[in-house]
Amino acid sequence: MELSRDAIERLLDTWPVARLATLRADGAAAIVPVVFVRSEERIWLPVDDKPKREPAARELARVENIRRDPRVALLLDQYEADWSALWWLRLDGNAQLALPSAPGFAAAAEALRKKYPQYRETALFRTGAAPSLLALQPKRITSWAASSELVEFLS
Repeated sequence: MELSRDAIERLLDTWPVARLATLRADGAAAIVPVVFVRSEERIWLPVDDKPKREPAARELARVENIRRDPRVALLLDQYEADWSALWWLRLDGNAQLALPSAPGFAAAAEALRKKYPQYRETALFRTGAAPSLLALQPKRITSWAASSELVEFLS
């Protein structure tokens, strides 16, 4: 059963974490957990100062992947031992690296700081790098929920 439009909007506005899938140069999927915010019909993801696997001087693999191939998928989901409570929401689209001059950048940065109080302690932008965010323009949204009661609850 598909999620309702109200449920999708609520989840995009409130759900705390998702998984971002990009494509590596060899065509393999690269999947990482991310935080995000919906602002001005796009989904924005920070390129923040949380500790990363890559050295600070290197561009993040997800950014390199998006520069090479902008096709991405973003998955929000919930797993429960009670399978009647399962749901997922997937956004397929294109992403790009956005700089402060991009339309919607300032509003998205403010929305990220508001949604995640952790950005009071952690820098929203990587130290030593130009401030940037990833901007995802959804082209297709698909979803599933285990029951109509769950769809009602999420709406």
